[in-house]
Amino acid sequence: MNEPHSKLPGASRTAWLCVLLLFPVALLNYLDRQMLASMQASVMASIPSLGEAENSQELWGLMLGQFKFVYAVFSLIGGYVADRFSRRLTICTSLFVWSIITWWTGQVTTYNELLWARSLMGISEAFYIPAALALIADHHVGSTRSRAVGLHQIAIYLGVIVGGFGGYVAENPQLGWRTAFTVCGVVGILYAFPLLALLRDAPRLNRTTDLSAGASPWSALRELILKPLGALRELISNHSYLLLVLYFTLPAMAGWVVRDWMPAILKKEFHIGEGHAGVAATIYWQVAAIVGAFVGGWLADRWMRHSPRGRIYISAIGMC
Repeated sequence: MNEPHSKLPGASRTAWLCVLLLFPVALLNYLDRQMLASMQASVMASIPSLGEAENSQELWGLMLGQFKFVYAVFSLIGGYVADRFSRRLTICTSLFVWSIITWWTGQVTTYNELLWARSLMGISEAFYIPAALALIADHHVGSTRSRAVGLHQIAIYLGVIVGGFGGYVAENPQLGWRTAFTVCGVVGILYAFPLLALLRDAPRLNRTTDLSAGASPWSALRELILKPLGALRELISNHSYLLLVLYFTLPAMAGWVVRDWMPAILKKEFHIGEGHAGVAATIYWQVAAIVGAFVGGWLADRWMRHSPRGRIYISAIGMC
């Protein structure tokens, strides 16, 4: 793309409706994974096989790490599915399944069950982000793409903040951490139905697959296996893509260490409650991130009016 961004069309109401419908989904996507970190003490106290173990902190870290591992692996599969099939159905199915698992998390009684629940949540949530960002990009092809992605990103940061408040729910004897997971799971399950009814794929994504028409079952299977490998090979050979992967990986490593462990560290070091620790560990830097997403999205779209590299410049400034 070498043309100034000002020559591209603006977004339709359908395009903005897409972002608004995805806003609660993105919030739940990070809320459901973040609130566990704010409830560590309560969760450990109610699961003897975890809380009474001599290596309880190691087991907790293993559980957190396993979520990230399966999430990373299945994000590749999620991206492949979103590219070949309906992004709308991928998003709605992901929300529905991870919400069921969120509900189940509130019912677990052993460490192994909790480990399975977090692993399955990592698998099911991994299908959302690739499909959601691709769908937003499909709808916002012109001068609003960065603002649309920024608004979706704001929902993610809000999800982290709300997850921090989960500590107050966990330490409330009338509620408890199980109630939080049960309620969030039910909310996600219920929202999946209106989302399915209202969310729309971009016109070019109305087909369900791009397999060659009339291909034999063997040829179709061969194509199904080889095409992802070819796509992966193409991505790996793209230097710009590899730089973006590095660009996202380094901040994510630091960010998830803070999200996963800071609530427990603050609680232990300053002798404060789970709620206070959870909020203190999330709200300040996530509010700053919300401001950055809003301003950055606006600046990137504006800069694209004058240069096709406008979004790259804003991203580089953000890393400084």
